[in-house]
Amino acid sequence: MTDQPEPGRPDAPRLTTREAAELLGVKPETVYAYVSRGQLSSERAAGGRGSTFDADEVRALARRSGRREPSPAGGDLVFRTGITLIEQDRYYFRGVDATELARNHSYEEVAEWLWTGELRPGVRFTAPSETLAAARRTVGALPAHSGSTDRLRVAVTAAAATDPLRFDLSPGAVLSSARSLIPTLVGALPVLGSTEADGGSLARELWPRLTARPADAPALAVLDAALALLIDHDLAASTLAARVAASARAHPYAVVSAGLGVLEGPLHGAASGLAHRMLQEAVDRGSAVPVVADHLRTGRPVPGLGHRLYRGEDPRARTLFALLEDVPQAAGALAAAREVVATTARHAPLHANIDLALAVLSVSCGMAAEAGETVFAVSRTAGWIAHALEEYGERPLRIRPSGHYTGPRPPQPLPHAP
Repeated sequence: MTDQPEPGRPDAPRLTTREAAELLGVKPETVYAYVSRGQLSSERAAGGRGSTFDADEVRALARRSGRREPSPAGGDLVFRTGITLIEQDRYYFRGVDATELARNHSYEEVAEWLWTGELRPGVRFTAPSETLAAARRTVGALPAHSGSTDRLRVAVTAAAATDPLRFDLSPGAVLSSARSLIPTLVGALPVLGSTEADGGSLARELWPRLTARPADAPALAVLDAALALLIDHDLAASTLAARVAASARAHPYAVVSAGLGVLEGPLHGAASGLAHRMLQEAVDRGSAVPVVADHLRTGRPVPGLGHRLYRGEDPRARTLFALLEDVPQAAGALAAAREVVATTARHAPLHANIDLALAVLSVSCGMAAEAGETVFAVSRTAGWIAHALEEYGERPLRIRPSGHYTGPRPPQPLPHAP
């Protein structure tokens, strides 16, 4: 679920002038103008040929400037967006501190804020009975070993099939689809524990689908906050896929399907499962030290640590850790997580990210390793819809980068079978 660096590479590589220009959406000459004005720093490349740039610094400038010049192929590499800003180890939804929103408002209220810029206290999302029944039948036909993301993908498809007006891309229609799709995704998942009467919050509806243990108020507050914190995180891989789909005028269900398709990568949505297994092992062994040592000895990155967009602790993790302090059954997993951070810090300056915080919740509440991925997928659906709404307002098919061909130069002779 985090934008993970490649294994064994905790720091992102420096960018060439061309790469920095592409990320900023400007010409190479403009990059050097940024350097001359003190807006960007540079270093000489090895051998003294050209300049290199810090990737985090370039991304920060891209978010601040929002500048976009036409690329040679007419595609957009930098997007103007009014949804999320990540800056100085904090992030904001429509200019409001996202962690404060999550502490004070439900997932549904934060989703409405992200979609419309309006706060609707007490708002609840409801799944239409016909749509929910179709999604449950489809999910029920899957093999028993299917994962939660498998179930969510087919539930989206089933929901789309029941909506004959899904190609109406007007804002009102898209929001209506979103408000029914998200509870449909939750309601289609198999139930592990006892459920309450309909009409509760989305977090309360999701809880018995993550664990058989009954929900208590502090733990449910952590889950609701996690859902709110994860709604969006700028142009993560799955969100970019969602915007590409929206650019082609795919309907909102297809946009969500595109996001779910990218989600399963081990460096994105599935990262939380790795953190869960690592933390569970630390709890079982009574110490995080040998677990961290095993990862370091085999050259594996320690899950749940580091994020390329934050130099310090992930603000989402910091918020959940604070809320987990009020969950008595989380004390052991929370102590193990802190030991993981402290032990790793002796070797690398890495901080906790959202995956480690989700692992504390899932380990302490008897959830499966994939619970964090489920929470992430359900939550981020609202973010994908928010980006789709923005993209529907742009010119169609604008996201069209050009390929840099590296194959043999034509003309080549016609191939013959041996």
